[in-house]
Amino acid sequence: MKVCIYGAGAIGGYVGVLMKLAGADVSLVARGAHLKAIKDNGLKLHIGGEEKHARMTATADPAELGHQDYVIIALKAHQAWEVAEQMKPLLGPNTAVVTAQNGLPWWYFHGFEGQYADRRIESVDPGSRQWNAIGPERVIGCTVYPAAEVEAPGVIHHISGDKFGLGEPKRNVTERAQKLSQLFESAGLKAPILPEIRNDIWLKLWGNLCFNPISALTHATLDVVATDPGTRELSRNMMEEAERIARRIGVHFRVDIERRINGAARVGAHRTSMLQDVDKNRPIELDALLTSVQELGRLTEVPTPHINAVLALAKQMGR
Repeated sequence: MKVCIYGAGAIGGYVGVLMKLAGADVSLVARGAHLKAIKDNGLKLHIGGEEKHARMTATADPAELGHQDYVIIALKAHQAWEVAEQMKPLLGPNTAVVTAQNGLPWWYFHGFEGQYADRRIESVDPGSRQWNAIGPERVIGCTVYPAAEVEAPGVIHHISGDKFGLGEPKRNVTERAQKLSQLFESAGLKAPILPEIRNDIWLKLWGNLCFNPISALTHATLDVVATDPGTRELSRNMMEEAERIARRIGVHFRVDIERRINGAARVGAHRTSMLQDVDKNRPIELDALLTSVQELGRLTEVPTPHINAVLALAKQMGR
């Protein structure tokens, strides 16, 4: 089974090493010093007090790799939009594309019926670049729960978690989704197939849309954001706005807001991905986490004053 990990950073590298060691034909698309280190020394994964090591094909040019059975996109949402056209050499007639990003995905309304059928989310996919270059029919949705960091070029440090939720946009259980789930599980990862992957996407997004930007703005770790009275209340208000939007488009939440916030608090002194990007002076992932929710708020006529305010502050910080 040929698998390309497009974006061999923290999560992509973590998955890539484990799948390669499980026997999959894995290749990586990476860049810069990280790519050079992988080419020279392979990719190292620090996990559970031990080091795992795997050598695999790595390149900055997807055209060198040919058609794949699965392409797992482990880039930030804005990065995935930028390189959508470059993925085409990887896509054969039956290639499935796994979108392992936070936030609302560009394919979200594929498989919907009624007024929202095949609607495009402009803030996530300006000009429908991914919709046209990849095609929503290729997609398998994915929610990412592990936390990891790039410790040094060619070195990934796993922090916590091993679950990836998988699901088809059209809510059916397909052979390709089953094979993908088995591939994850053969690598020692949990990968349940979720008929309603959108519920899981919103559950993850529910926390990311508030905890990430608040932590980036305040430099507070997740446990502080979720327990300080002021930031906890702001998080709750943002989540309430998002919940009203989600329910209008058919989403069901299996936990309530208090339980979701308490769960984040238990993670401990974790630096969110957005705070890590701020620390490293990298572009922050706002559109998939916040602008997209604001866009759907306007679509569903749900006011989002708290989301709007935090988004405005985070955009200014990003500039």
